[in-house]
Amino acid sequence: MAESYDVIIIGSGPGGYVAAIRAAQLGLKTAIVEREHMGGICLNWGCIPTKALLRSAEVLDHANHFKDFGLVLEGTVKPDAKAVVGRSRAVSARLNAGVGFLMKKNKIDIIWGEAKITKPGEIVVGKSSKPVVEPQHPLPKNVKGEGTYTAKHIIIATGARPRALPGIEPDGKLIWTYFEALKPDALPKSLIVMGSGAIGIEFASFYRSMGVDVTVVEVMPTIMPVEDAEITAIARKQLEKRGLKIFTSAKVTKVEKGAGSITAHVETADGKVQQITADRMISAVGVQGNIENLGLEALGIKTDRGCVVADGYGKTNVAGIYAIGDVAGPPMLAHKAEHEGVVCVEKIAGLPNVHPTDKGKVPGCTYCNPQVASVGLTEAKAKELGRDIRVGRFSFAANGKAIALGEDQGMVKVIFDKKTGELLGAHMVGAEVTELIQGFVVAMNLETTEEELMHTIFPHPTVSETMKEAVLDAYGRVLNA
Repeated sequence: MAESYDVIIIGSGPGGYVAAIRAAQLGLKTAIVEREHMGGICLNWGCIPTKALLRSAEVLDHANHFKDFGLVLEGTVKPDAKAVVGRSRAVSARLNAGVGFLMKKNKIDIIWGEAKITKPGEIVVGKSSKPVVEPQHPLPKNVKGEGTYTAKHIIIATGARPRALPGIEPDGKLIWTYFEALKPDALPKSLIVMGSGAIGIEFASFYRSMGVDVTVVEVMPTIMPVEDAEITAIARKQLEKRGLKIFTSAKVTKVEKGAGSITAHVETADGKVQQITADRMISAVGVQGNIENLGLEALGIKTDRGCVVADGYGKTNVAGIYAIGDVAGPPMLAHKAEHEGVVCVEKIAGLPNVHPTDKGKVPGCTYCNPQVASVGLTEAKAKELGRDIRVGRFSFAANGKAIALGEDQGMVKVIFDKKTGELLGAHMVGAEVTELIQGFVVAMNLETTEEELMHTIFPHPTVSETMKEAVLDAYGRVLNA
């Protein structure tokens, strides 16, 4: 007989493994299916290893500005690509092992292989077509293998993969995805980055810090198109000051491959075509859900634009089958996946007062230099929705802590509903704003008004004071500008 569970989760990324832990906490017999790496893309090829790379870049940037802080550095500091990548992979391996430990601690069965949903309540697991390829990512011990398994509830958490443009498909040699960009054998001298979303701009920032000549090509009028235009304009200015070349309202129409270089034909807004040659190109034009070979079509599970259609509780149109994380559509962010996993499982367990995921309160963070972070509506979107708004801004250049840190280039921007004082959106650019944004996320979740924010005491001296000053500015009460 097939082994039976209360919940089976397909995929062990942030959404999948967190959902599994919460299910186990709630007393549900739980199993998780994985075909390649515990922790999924985030821990192994995305969020975590890229932040390790960016930390090396940040330290290098600081080293190159020692004189600005009255310090003398003897000799030169230069990147060792092998060591930088090695540190990043070690960080990834540590967390990968940690997920395996958490599964064991919470008595969650790991089933190794590729799952197909044969009918509601049943999956068949076959041999993985993606075996582990790195020695620092060993298979967990005592895992179950191929076979048929049953569960009252099946959660799809299979994540997403890089999207490719026809004729400009990544080849792993001259045209990279984030997989190859994370593990270069050597640093290229020049690089083209196609796409300026979070993935593209983070790699552009990293490689520029490493001394690479970087050109970014973005089809939209602004970089980081999902962010507030005023914020991205400040970010672009700082990125260009660091030496990045940026083309917006431009697209790569074709590429020509040489022996060790690639030439991109870039069509700009005026219809002219420029040829840009570089050692390598990163394709960062988005991601698409991993919905293939799961049996969704035969079951009649609805999909839309490469993702599974699910409601705020993760429910699909087929009873007993759920979808969370990147495979369930944008925003494709690890923290959104984790939250959806918890909500989905708590709803399955029948907990009272479970709130559906509110995608309008999911923060976005881009870890380039300078960092960009946001939550809620942009100014343009608020106006498009017909909201009568108040907008407040405060510059890092007027903040004592930012000046003392040598990080005075940045801004906080807030958007309020003029009638109710509801915080509609918050947007930031500057040092460590990815840490600051959570303050506004909490405020929005608690339905905080401008009055409550104004009466909150912020510690001094901190960069967080820019948040309160931006709120005060929206109401004509700014104190330090």
